[in-house]
Amino acid sequence: MRVDAFTHFIPPAFFDKLVDSGYPDIGKRMRGVPSIHDLDVRMKVVDTFPDYGQILTYPMPPLELLTKGAQLDEFAKIINDGFADICAKHRDHFPGWVAQISLDTPDAGVAESERAIKNGALGVQIYSNIAGRPLDDPAFEPFFAAMNKIGKPIWLHPVRGANSPDYLSEKKSRYEIWWALGWSYETTAAMSRLVFSRIMDKYPNLKVIAHHFGGIAPMLEGRIGPGWDQLGARTSDEDLTVLRKSLKKRPLDYFKHDFYADTAVFGGAPATKCGFEFYDMDKILFASDCPFDPEKGTMYTRETLRILDELNLSKADREKVDHGNLERITGVTFPK
Repeated sequence: MRVDAFTHFIPPAFFDKLVDSGYPDIGKRMRGVPSIHDLDVRMKVVDTFPDYGQILTYPMPPLELLTKGAQLDEFAKIINDGFADICAKHRDHFPGWVAQISLDTPDAGVAESERAIKNGALGVQIYSNIAGRPLDDPAFEPFFAAMNKIGKPIWLHPVRGANSPDYLSEKKSRYEIWWALGWSYETTAAMSRLVFSRIMDKYPNLKVIAHHFGGIAPMLEGRIGPGWDQLGARTSDEDLTVLRKSLKKRPLDYFKHDFYADTAVFGGAPATKCGFEFYDMDKILFASDCPFDPEKGTMYTRETLRILDELNLSKADREKVDHGNLERITGVTFPK
């Protein structure tokens, strides 16, 4: 089975809460994509492709942008229990699910992560920032410590809104630049914070799956490599050479060898080839980002599979990408 490692769905029990939340434009966006919440429609999308199944993850917005306090865990439980029920009943279509938590809870989502994983979750999804706070904020460290101990992977999804302007003279990002370009930057920025905060050194058992082939990391190998080998050369108000020397590896080595990445690049052949050139074959997971495409669910999957076919990977490498790498890091064997 080709296991699509990063697809998005909203369990019906949570859908109404989401569209009625008042979060800007979310109702319009979600109601316009039936396969994001209608299980019958979504199963027909899956049936379009032979020997194919989807791992379900929650999409947007992050829970901490919808509510605060105890309701964060309540919302997460509704999503996670909904996923568990769907996958139990339709394992041939959906062989696994990823828990959704919020790092903004007092325990940084640890309790709900542990509960969901015991209930069958393959791992846990977080976002590239938490209501504007970076992932290396000390308040979030309990989560990384827990996931390092548990050993299950972390799905890393970008988040950035129009309220992040592209220019200092403006108050918002225009033309959806915040999404089309900004999400790829956000992903790689979050990876960088995990590296330079030494979280990746402190918790070497972390398995982080960076969405969209790790954002802009593959095309910036020169900057991340020889460029960041000179970390501190451009900074005068602090001595970053001390930080550079304290890392256990070159910055580039963390990006290339410690992170996992998926093939969800919206059917872009150049981006896919770049990702395969950058990452170890053992770190690449097949994913399509279904269903956010112009065809409401089939285009990105079809185009991603076509591009993978055209790469003419060896049978062993293709099996790694299709399901083997995900099986290894989750400890779950998927239906054949």
